[in-house]
This record gives sequence, C-alpha cells and structure tokens, in this order.
Amino acid sequence: MVTIYDLKPRFQNLLRPIVGVLAKAGITANGVTLFAVFVSIAAGAALYVSKGAAWALFLIPVVLFVRMALNAIDGMLAKEHAMKSDLGALLNEMGDVVSDAALYLPFAVIGGIDSVWIVLFVIVAIFTEMVGVLAVTLQRERAYDGPMGKSDRAFVMGALSLAMACGFEHFTSINLIIVAATFLGMWTVVRRGKKALAC
Repeated sequence: MVTIYDLKPRFQNLLRPIVGVLAKAGITANGVTLFAVFVSIAAGAALYVSKGAAWALFLIPVVLFVRMALNAIDGMLAKEHAMKSDLGALLNEMGDVVSDAALYLPFAVIGGIDSVWIVLFVIVAIFTEMVGVLAVTLQRERAYDGPMGKSDRAFVMGALSLAMACGFEHFTSINLIIVAATFLGMWTVVRRGKKALAC
C-alpha cells in the first residue's frame, strides 16, 4: 500500500548536498537524531503550555517537516558517510517514539479534542513502530508498511494543526479524523505483523 514514506528517496536526493556539508563540518548522525528529539519535545511543550494557542499550532507542522528532514539526514549520514553504529540504531528507533509522543500527546489538553482518542492514537503509533522493529528480530526487513506509518501520522497531525491554527474549530470533524487515523494505525500494526511473520 502506498504511503508518504514512498516519497523518501526523492526527498533524500534533495537533501544530499546538505548532508555532504554537515558531514564535512563534523556533524554526526547521532547528533542530528538527538537534535530532532529535542526540537520535537520543545514544540510539544509549547503546545501543552499554551493549551493549543494558534502560534503553537502553527509551529507543529513546521517542526514535523523539520523532523522529517532531520530523520532523513541522520540516516544518510549513517549510511553514506560511515557513521552507522548500534547506538545510532537504538537512538533512531527510540527517538521516533519519544518524538511522536512529545508532539501528539499535548493535543489532549486542547479544549474540544477527545483526549482519550489522542492517547489511543499515540499508543497505536508506538505499537506500529514496535512491530516494525520486531520484524528485524525475526530476520526480516524493518517493516514500513502503511497506511498509517510515521510520515502519514505527521501529515494528518500537521494538517489538523494548521487547520486549527487558521481558526477551524469543528471539533466533531477533528475528532473523527483522529479516530479514523487511530483505526488506520491499528490496521498498519496488523499489516506489519503479517509481513514480519511471513515466510
């Protein structure tokens, strides 16, 4: 099933010149990974403290895009500039889970949004990434199947943030989108699980 993740190779090609500059400057893949986590936590904290102020909501899609770029950059630094390490692999997977939780859980404090479904959305996101990683322990490739992978979650939450920042307050529609995204996440867990167990 096609997901936004399938656009990654084209995005990487656009970033490759920047990656070369960073490598020459001595910036490490692990440093980029940790910076992405820090930026995500800071943006999530701003959304939480402001209780969903427009300026903080505008910040979320920007940070999600920056995070996507940083995630691509750290992978390219690791693979193309001899920076692969066990620590890097651990930071990469844990960083994604921490960043997702930091960015999405604060939506629970915004009036009108169903906090239960936000929490469920984040829990399902964690299971989605966990199943993807567990595929490796079964001697399979890391699973990135959709329809609700990391990039797809970022698109949904970024779009909702932008809509709310611009004054969209039809919270019934917003909650329905979050519910739908959660169920698509559950489907993703099943699809990745089946792929991990496939012979």
